[in-house]
Amino acid sequence: MKRKVTKAIFPVAGLGTRFLPATKSVPKEIMTLVDRPLIQYAIDEARAAGIKEFIFVTSRGKSALEDYFDAAPVIEAELRRKGKKDLLELLKMTNMDSGAIAYIRQQKALGLGHAVWCARRLIADEPFAVILPDDVIAAEKPCLQQMAEAYAETGGNIVAAMEVPASKASSYGVLDIREDMGSLVSVKGMVEKPKAHEAPSNLAVIGRYILTPKIMENLNARKSGAGGEIQLTDAIAAEIRASNNVYGFRFRGQRFDCGSKAGFLQATVAFGLARDDLRDEFAAFLQEMVGLRKAAE
Repeated sequence: MKRKVTKAIFPVAGLGTRFLPATKSVPKEIMTLVDRPLIQYAIDEARAAGIKEFIFVTSRGKSALEDYFDAAPVIEAELRRKGKKDLLELLKMTNMDSGAIAYIRQQKALGLGHAVWCARRLIADEPFAVILPDDVIAAEKPCLQQMAEAYAETGGNIVAAMEVPASKASSYGVLDIREDMGSLVSVKGMVEKPKAHEAPSNLAVIGRYILTPKIMENLNARKSGAGGEIQLTDAIAAEIRASNNVYGFRFRGQRFDCGSKAGFLQATVAFGLARDDLRDEFAAFLQEMVGLRKAAE
């Protein structure tokens, strides 16, 4: 019987240098997309998938991220006094039950595989999810929930995948496909950041994973891969060779790379236009800006 996935690892130890100087004092994960920090989108997605235990792999300078999930009694008391029930409900979404959240330090930046490995004692022998908050996915049914439903059918290891043009392949881990079954593909290999003409397919791995405890065993070897870092991709590739139980999952939704400035801005526009309370005014502003730019040209 397959065990439910109830634990998720959030690797959030990065310095966020692409967003300096903002990230000099503000962790990238709590930069706001419309009116919610990136990490809140990741938490909401995890909750929708049935995650009960949230494991953050952090580093020095991330105290603001930890504080975000604490209760805010002063603010809550003021909102109650003023009868602002809607805002109180929003705040409740940010609170985490005692014992549901854990923080682990990654003391050296040794790669995504190393960050995941840091959480090994809290994972023990259970399947687990990995969510990269930089990847924000707009979807009617949250991406990780889609993957959890697929996992309930197949078991094994599942990585979220999307189609990318050949020119972008060198920015991703790319799947070598054994069998294409529609939303699921059976995987016979993974290539980390291949050159365009060497990519085995156009399916790239993005920041959502459901993994078996065996992946942690593979990471225990702590072998360096691309860039001298311990790559999660390598641990998954080892599992492909050992047991052929790795699947790519074509999720339904739109992914935004909020680890880049352009991606963050694109997500801001998309999520802003999706909001009933913002759409009309924001769309009018964008149309005005486009018109002014055309006139200037």
